[in-house]
Amino acid sequence: MDPFIISTLASIVANAAPIIYASIGETLTEKAGVINLSLDGTILLTAMASFAVAYNTGSVLLGFLCAALIGALIAGIVAFASIELEQEQVAVGFVLTLLAADLSSFLGNPYVNLAGPYLQQQPVPLLSRIPIVGDIFFSHNLAIYGSFAVILAAWWWMAKTQPGLRMRGVGERPESAFARGVNVFGVRYVYTLLGGALVGIGGATYSLVVKLGWSHNHTTGNGWIALAIVIFGGWDPWKVAGGAYLFGALRALGSALQRNPAFVNVPTQIFATAPFALMILFLALTSSGLTDRFLELFSPGTRRRLERLIRGRGPAALGKPFQRD
Repeated sequence: MDPFIISTLASIVANAAPIIYASIGETLTEKAGVINLSLDGTILLTAMASFAVAYNTGSVLLGFLCAALIGALIAGIVAFASIELEQEQVAVGFVLTLLAADLSSFLGNPYVNLAGPYLQQQPVPLLSRIPIVGDIFFSHNLAIYGSFAVILAAWWWMAKTQPGLRMRGVGERPESAFARGVNVFGVRYVYTLLGGALVGIGGATYSLVVKLGWSHNHTTGNGWIALAIVIFGGWDPWKVAGGAYLFGALRALGSALQRNPAFVNVPTQIFATAPFALMILFLALTSSGLTDRFLELFSPGTRRRLERLIRGRGPAALGKPFQRD
């Protein structure tokens, strides 16, 4: 296979990793019935904080840990406000994303455009030597490999374990789960904090792996894309991952076109923003009447299977406060 194609596919895998962490984290949170709308600000703040910590300590690992803690802290505020104070989750999350974004610019000002440590490549022994597949999937670093593991672990946990079943029950019918002895508030806290930590790791993956360093508005828009992908993926880890890789492909395509001499006179801003516009267009098309007309071409049984594949249904109790009495 052409080396350019292999490098482009490897770039798609790398570019998708931060979105995978964020969207899988939000999937877990929403499956438990909580909406965390602070993703965009959280990713910005954790990208800045992880780089600042790694820069000052020389430890990339500490940068990732700091990002996970900050992500969990912001998500914890959303959980406390919605569970204990019964405040509107969407409003709280939106305010937090604005606050976190402003904090990232204010606190990150001393670190703008500095060169710092980053996560080194660590090819997987033996697997990285497999022709084509090894170069695409197994010649990256631990953060990229971790994104593979997160997809598999989230699917297995949600589909194959009793705790995962309880989590889904809390997101669908918290009253029934409570009647069966499930601690609804505890479950929601756990998965909101876990989801927030994964979002934070996604932010760290940007500044320490994908888009090295820190600059103002370093990752703006990626949190909203992650939220959209959760809906597009029907709250299913595999389809959510597919949406993340689609966005990664659009980003890799933009980078490839930008380096092409034929597009040398095209403003660079177009290549930076095109993946977001194309992703929104794709999501709009899959949710429009065009999809309905396409599904009408098939028999009822096939139509239902395709509809489940293309579309998903959010948890019934998503965003709704639960009261014990």
